[in-house]
Amino acid sequence: MTYRVLAKKLRGLGCEFVRQGPGSHEIWWNPANKHFTTVVKGKGDIPKGTLSAILRDLDL
Repeated sequence: MTYRVLAKKLRGLGCEFVRQGPGSHEIWWNPANKHFTTVVKGKGDIPKGTLSAILRDLDL
């Protein structure tokens, strides 16, 4: 899954982009349960382990 697809799915699940972090990092949060995570914006597919960690951090 690419960053663009992930961002679209996160928005569809109610998550919001909060701010740009250092470098290519972005801070996202889930307002339903007030959990934050960091998403690295880059080229290519996001590794499965990283994707799992993002979903776990947002409690999805």
